[in-house]
Formats: sequence, C-alpha cells, structure tokens
Amino acid sequence: MKKYIFYPGCAMDTSAKAYNESMQAVLAPLGLDFEEVHDWNCCGATEYLGISTVPAYALISRNLALAARQTNGDRTVVASCSACYLNLAKADYYMAERPSLGELVNVALAEGGLDYTPGTLEIRHLLDIIINEVGLDAVKERVTHPLKGLRVAPYLGCMVPRPDYKKRWSDYEYPNELDRLLKALGAEVIDFPLKTHCCGGHMTQISPTTAFELIRRLISSADHHKADVMVTVCPMCQLNLDAYQNETNQYFHTNYKMPILFFTQLIGLAFGIEAKKLGLGRELVSAREALSRIGVEVPQEEPEVKPRRKKPTGLPMPKMPVNEEKTL
Repeated sequence: MKKYIFYPGCAMDTSAKAYNESMQAVLAPLGLDFEEVHDWNCCGATEYLGISTVPAYALISRNLALAARQTNGDRTVVASCSACYLNLAKADYYMAERPSLGELVNVALAEGGLDYTPGTLEIRHLLDIIINEVGLDAVKERVTHPLKGLRVAPYLGCMVPRPDYKKRWSDYEYPNELDRLLKALGAEVIDFPLKTHCCGGHMTQISPTTAFELIRRLISSADHHKADVMVTVCPMCQLNLDAYQNETNQYFHTNYKMPILFFTQLIGLAFGIEAKKLGLGRELVSAREALSRIGVEVPQEEPEVKPRRKKPTGLPMPKMPVNEEKTL
C-alpha cells in the first residue's frame, strides 16, 4: 500500500459525500492508504484570496504546516477537491516566489506555533496520483465490469490543469489524463471540447444568470456529443452542474437531464463495487437510466427525515437590575 497524507477539504463530508464514499471505496483496490491531515481547516475556497492576500495564504498554509509536521518523511499531500488542490499548490509556490509573502505568512503561523518552508511538500491531485503513481496498467488489472457502452464526457474544470506549477498535466488547456483513465475502465470517451471550461464557481450566488449560461454551455455541449453522463474531478463542478441544472433549464426553457458523476464512482463500478457504496443515487439528476444501459442498478436515494422542531417557547429574558444606578 502506498501511503499519503490526505487533505479532504470542506465539501467531502457535505455536498460531495458521494465523492468521499466512492473514493474511500476504491482506495484499497488501488493500493492507496490515505492519512488525513490532523486538525485541518478550510482552504478559503476562491474568494478569500481576492479579499485579503496574507490572511488567505496563512489560512491555506496552516494546512501545509500541519501536513509537513505529520509526514514523517513522506513529502506528498493529496487533495481530491480542485479548489483545495490549487490553493495548496499556490500557497507553496508563491511563498517561495515571493519571500516577503512567505515571511508574513510564517509570522501569522508562528502565533499558532507553526511554520512552513515552501517546497517541503509535493501537492498533488487524486487524479494525478492514480494516473502517475498507481498507473493505468494497474487500474486495468482491477477492472472486472468494464463500462462498455457508456458514453462519457470527461470534465476537469478550470482549476486542476492550470496554473500547472509542477508540469504534472499533459496540456493545461486540453489535458488527456481523465480521458485515458476512463478509457482504461472500458467507457466510450467522447472528445469533449469544453473539458477545462469554467462551471461558474460561486457565480451561482453572485450572478445567477452568468452561472446559468456557463452551466448551459457545458451541459448542452455534452448533450450535443451524445454523452450519457458527465464525469468530473471537482466537488464544486459537480454541485453546480447537478444542483443548478433544473434552474438552468427553467431559465433557458430547455430540458437537459445530464447526470453528473465523480470519476471515482466510475472507477468503483468498473471494479465491481456495489453502486450504493459509491454514493450513486445521491445525485439530483438521476444517473439510473444511463447506468442501466451497462447493467448497473442505482439505488433510490431515500430523503433524509429530519425530526420536527418543537414549537419554540422563547428564551428567558434577562431582568433589569433593581435599585442600581445607571453607569455609562
């Protein structure tokens, strides 16, 4: 088993539970062992870096400092989220390129008894690890249920391949790593022209109309190329294309029903792992019909039943002091 330090990020236990479940299910078959960074914190996503540079990089670099303390000689930290991967890689790179920034970040880290020397760690995405460390030959050896007949649009999003500080990807505009992996699983991979175009990120909260257009372009292109499903490596991309597909349809008067799955879910299916263990059924745009074409039965996701909240009786109100003089 190859051991790595793993930075999960905030989405893996919330909006990207299916990603986490499917990743955990395929780690052992891939010969991977992940140890989570202890006491990790949010990477700040995309907005914080545009608001306050030093605090943002200090927030990110705290995770690097914790991981470096935990590595015991293993210099690689793996991230599954594209935003997390990019933020960790940027912090490591810019702390070295801009020594004054690195000094300020370490001043902040020192308040928590930490420090980080840029270059100490290798920051890598989960897809990179599977392609270049596990290897496609090893992946093919574990395939027991090839995804033959499933037409897949490989979608990396805009953050994984660029900026490519360590030259890990075949091409920063049109990388082929995800295509090659999906082909190794037996899927029919379409030549998807928008594979690195932006999903809109948090534009769904800032300018929904802009987000809807970006989402429409991606889904319409996948539909035009007759894809059965789109497959992504990023929690934000999956969330936007899945959760906002219905609103995008309403805005443009379209009727797209494109399932958006994580690449780890398809790895698991090809390895013969039960669909439920891979989080299949959690997606909002159901993949049931598409996957039934290759003999996969997707379980019906049961809605979570939350207990009814009791009628509030009100909180006790503080009493005003009696016979006490007011003070300013």
